[in-house]
Amino acid sequence: MLAGNAPLIIYVPGLLPKPEPSHHKNALFRCLTAGIRRIDAAVADDIIAAGRSFEIVSWTFDFYRMHRDFDLDSAAVDAVISLPGPGDADIREASSWQRRLSLRLHRLVDRFPFLIPHLVSEQTELHLRDLHRYAGNRNNIGEHTREMLKMPLRAAWKANRPILLIGHSMGSVIAYDSLWQMSRDESDDLGIDLFLTMGSPLGQSYVQKHIMGHADSGAARYPNNVTRWINLAAVGDMTALDPHLRDDFGEMIALGLVDSIVDDELFNYYRDGDKLDAHAEYGYLVNEKTARVIASWWRTQRPGIGD
Repeated sequence: MLAGNAPLIIYVPGLLPKPEPSHHKNALFRCLTAGIRRIDAAVADDIIAAGRSFEIVSWTFDFYRMHRDFDLDSAAVDAVISLPGPGDADIREASSWQRRLSLRLHRLVDRFPFLIPHLVSEQTELHLRDLHRYAGNRNNIGEHTREMLKMPLRAAWKANRPILLIGHSMGSVIAYDSLWQMSRDESDDLGIDLFLTMGSPLGQSYVQKHIMGHADSGAARYPNNVTRWINLAAVGDMTALDPHLRDDFGEMIALGLVDSIVDDELFNYYRDGDKLDAHAEYGYLVNEKTARVIASWWRTQRPGIGD
């Protein structure tokens, strides 16, 4: 087990109930380390040896008051871990004209929210309901959720541990809001070495109207505690409607608030039965592009691994 200022990866999941935390964390960690092992076995071994190198912010139970049965996902997680990458069928399905049409309709709804009852699925409407509950801080649920992330961030920073913060889907919004509050409202002396967003809705104009700092201008509009930001979006992911965040948040670079914002695409090959789920967190974490981002960051913090 590594001591002292060992690097720490903190993961914030998205909407919908998640498995009981120990099962959820184990599955996520298996995906993460399996993906890294394919490209850099020494880093995978080092992350595992670190012991407490990976933490998840299990906010969804307090939000939904229920867990998801992990048995529903177990076989699919095993399957995606066993595969080296997307197959031709995954690529065809993610790029199909039906999915491209659905993306266009969702982008239209993002521009004209009054179309929501007419053009989006019931599941999307439920997600929007949950977004409003979070953003509206009903029964203090928004603040409570962000505090669940702020506690491990502060503890890691106090221990002088380099931090890689990963936000999947709505988790990227929670992470962004928490970082904004900590740097703007709470004046925390904290820095995130790398902010990695996956399947993020932060490119949606509808979401941007509800994030922290949206009503401000200039530097006050953004957090100032991130060194680098990498955004990964899967082809065909209906949540990452706008897969490019640099054009929305690029002012942060001009203002000197972040060194870089990099967007990249990938193919998520997680399948729920026969159906491709381009948004699945397990599929994002096991992906080679995600693995290369994490492995590169880890090696920067721990030079000489495997020598």
